[in-house]
Amino acid sequence: MSSSPLRLLALAVATLLAAAPAPPADAATRANQRPASSSKPKARAPARTAARPAPAPRAVTEDKAARLNRLYDEYWDAAMRLNPLQATFQGDPRFNDQLPNFLSPASRQQARDFMVEWLGKVEAIGSEGLQGQDLLSYEIFVRDAHVSLAAAEHPSWMLPINPHNNLASLIAVLGSGTGAQPFRTIKDYENWSRRSLGVPTLFTQAIDNMREGMAAGVVQPRALMEKVLPQLDAVIKPSAEESIFWAPIRNMPEDIPAEDRERLSAEYKRMIEYRLLPSYRALRGFIATQYLPAARASDGLGALPDGQAWYAHSVASQTSPALAPAQIHALGAQEVKDLQERIAATMKDAKIRGTLRKTYASMRNDRQFTFKDEAALLARYREVAQQVDAALPALFDVRPTAPLEIQPVPAEHALTASAASYQPAAANDGSQPGLLLVNSRDLATRKRWAVPLQYLHEGLPGHHLQLGLQQELSTLPRFRRLGGDVAFVEGWGLYAESLGQDMGLYRDPYDHLGYLQITLLRTVRVVADTGLHAAGWTRQQAIDYMVENADIASDDAAADVERFMALPGQTLAYRVGEATILRLRQKAQEALGPRFDLRAFHREVLKDGSMPLDILEAKIDRWIAAGTP
Repeated sequence: MSSSPLRLLALAVATLLAAAPAPPADAATRANQRPASSSKPKARAPARTAARPAPAPRAVTEDKAARLNRLYDEYWDAAMRLNPLQATFQGDPRFNDQLPNFLSPASRQQARDFMVEWLGKVEAIGSEGLQGQDLLSYEIFVRDAHVSLAAAEHPSWMLPINPHNNLASLIAVLGSGTGAQPFRTIKDYENWSRRSLGVPTLFTQAIDNMREGMAAGVVQPRALMEKVLPQLDAVIKPSAEESIFWAPIRNMPEDIPAEDRERLSAEYKRMIEYRLLPSYRALRGFIATQYLPAARASDGLGALPDGQAWYAHSVASQTSPALAPAQIHALGAQEVKDLQERIAATMKDAKIRGTLRKTYASMRNDRQFTFKDEAALLARYREVAQQVDAALPALFDVRPTAPLEIQPVPAEHALTASAASYQPAAANDGSQPGLLLVNSRDLATRKRWAVPLQYLHEGLPGHHLQLGLQQELSTLPRFRRLGGDVAFVEGWGLYAESLGQDMGLYRDPYDHLGYLQITLLRTVRVVADTGLHAAGWTRQQAIDYMVENADIASDDAAADVERFMALPGQTLAYRVGEATILRLRQKAQEALGPRFDLRAFHREVLKDGSMPLDILEAKIDRWIAAGTP
């Protein structure tokens, strides 16, 4: 299931650019996903909101809020100047010609000094007297700035490349015209040519950093790095014209004059053959001949120096500091057993005979669960949409202004698109809809029982409701509007799936079993991730656990486990986010008793946009204390 491009973008960039000052909301998660942690000395944990002093006079509070908002605005512009790649991914074109050596020691120190400076400016104003969005903005900025600084205490810079977080792959995507780097005008083409000047230095720095990692015993698992070589081989070609970097020349807009076309073509040929491809060959040669022999046989982050603390901080930054990895592991293992019992009970109630393995094999292969054509698939999504529309008012009293439309994924994107994904509306005034994009490629793999949970997650009351409402918060500081917290966003998506039971969408036992099986798989991933990094499991132990407990193929389990190895703790954000929302709902029900209103609870969770889970809990605690839903 895919989330807002902004959220996933922020997550990816923050991990890759661990040395650079990503905006605070990005540093915490980002993270589909990027690990970093704290070591000694330990960074300050974000303070849990407690009883606050009496509000300051209104004029003083308003002045303080205005000063903070000006600081947030200045901070964002300064962060984009310091981190040009982040700016490009955020759609800010001002620095599209720049590629600083963000892996260098000087850059890492500059990034740390930058965050210390801006955190000091914000904390000097303080939070006393702030309320509502102003208080949340302060709490989120300060919390995530501390997380970012704590992350820098661990040597992520010694691990700049793995198959799921590959600097070389990012450069290839940017330079091929399939990523965030635009190629529409002459200036766009010139921007990439100038930006590419930084590639040789950056790749050389990555090699130097990996050499330092080899000396310090901080290296990637061999099983991961073996997957990097084919990625590099796919980019390295004998000539510019055969390279992925030639695509912008091949696809150059027709309105670019012939003289400029000729000049740019010659310039790109030199750039590719004398700058880019030699850099890729040097990186590939180093990894194949020097790094792979030094790569480790162990698999989890816990095997590295101070690795347990590193992983613990990675988990806390991507979920919440309230739970340690060992606690999450134990809770996940128990939840796996509970889900298996629920699945068995559902099968018994529905009089479905046979083993669980045979039942799910039937659900994957029986033609009764498939669609004859794209029209039938889309019709099923629209049928579910009507059922949700009828049930939604009982659970929600807020909806985004923008409508939601169900459309097929464009053919040119179908090869890489997920089964269903959400594209936020392009405007805040409701004039353009949000899109639930349905992929009809490989139609035999699109199952009837998967449609309800996918609609709930990507559409209503999932991403379209949550992100659509957030998009309408036009006065939020940019670090909140353009950032976001993956545990909140994807946790809400999973929570929305769970509401299918309240809405009556899982009356068909196979729809219910489909939901339970997907939930089981996600929970098994949590146990495997924490087992691998915190409990000392090997890659094979994690694979075996997944195959045994989630009924998935060994190859699929291996792919999952290798992603956990590359991105420690990332997969935890989804289920921990969902579990946090469910726990806060139960807390509110117990505290408010007959005054509890589920619609009011949902409104309170969503009305301020996404935020770290510990900030969300503090907000809900204040809401409960107020006692007026």
